Amino acid sequence: METVKKIAVVRANALGDFIFVLPALRALKETFPGAEIVYLGKPWHQEFLKERPVPIDRVVVVPPYPGVGAAYDYQRDEAQLDQFFAEMQAEAFDLAFQFHGGGGNSNPFTKRLGAKKSIGLQAAGAPPLDINVPYIMYFSEPMRYLEVVSKAGARTAFVEPEFETIPSDLDELKTIIPNYQSKKFVVIHPGATDLRRRWSPENFAAVADFLIEAGFTVIVTGSDWEREVTDAVIKNMAQKKHVLNFCGKVSLAGLTGLLSVSKLLISNDTGPLHLARALKTPTVATYWCGNIITSAPFTITLNRTLLSWMIVCPVCDKTITGPASEQNDKDCKHEISFVDGISIEQVKIAAFDLLQQSEEWPKEAEQLPVSPSNYI
Repeated sequence: METVKKIAVVRANALGDFIFVLPALRALKETFPGAEIVYLGKPWHQEFLKERPVPIDRVVVVPPYPGVGAAYDYQRDEAQLDQFFAEMQAEAFDLAFQFHGGGGNSNPFTKRLGAKKSIGLQAAGAPPLDINVPYIMYFSEPMRYLEVVSKAGARTAFVEPEFETIPSDLDELKTIIPNYQSKKFVVIHPGATDLRRRWSPENFAAVADFLIEAGFTVIVTGSDWEREVTDAVIKNMAQKKHVLNFCGKVSLAGLTGLLSVSKLLISNDTGPLHLARALKTPTVATYWCGNIITSAPFTITLNRTLLSWMIVCPVCDKTITGPASEQNDKDCKHEISFVDGISIEQVKIAAFDLLQQSEEWPKEAEQLPVSPSNYI
């Protein structure tokens, strides 16, 4: 391939989505070290990634565009978009990568950037790019994007997402807990965008009590919009006076710092889980079986993933994941947990296993049996 001087990457979505593309971004930087990588994302990308050691040189915020950084039914501002695309075409990108789903909306967006060559994902019926990789829903997310960049010859030996902290990430924690270095933190994150992926607050509460009784400082985290579920966890705790509620109290940078010094994160399948895994913080996660195909960790030393095999809604009896289930998934509106089949004991044992492995579990605390049979 001829000399590549500037690369556009389209990926304007959430935290976990960004973590999944880190190996592909690294492959691009390693393969084209002289090229400028321009990430087309959301305002939070621009704020959070500034001055961080990531394989991105610049973030450009995408204006609201249906299906790319905005709801599909969002009313387009054509004048704003015309100006944006004129600016992007003036960048003279050599390559533009579409990492933003099946391409129904994002492929026309990517083509309009005017790059010499466009490469990305294409679902059935989506408009094509110059080079296309089939978008199949049930496939590993990090590997999906590594395959896309491989079409331009990009390779890396680092296929697992990795993320580094910067010193300022700890500023908020230092302010809230000045003596944070003397604490043994375990973070519990009970939220998730999809309510069906949420383990019940009562379950998280029982695990939090167990860890506090063992001597750990438990912190419950969440965004402002997750306050209802974080409050429910604390309400159901016997040790509620000893838990720290960080819901809405720290920025994404502050959460990064907290996770980096925590002994363990216990979470649903959601963005902070994937951030913690990229930081190499030990994690215990509850997973709906379909999601394990797309976002499973590549290593197990620091990660325990507990699976729920429930795929039929107990209210409407619709099968909402698996082959030919797309319409059922849209029809089923019942916001009930599909992961509550994972027991409290399973999560306790997984947490104990990881904390004992890292020699953080107190000898005087309750000892639990650990064997392969404890895991799904």
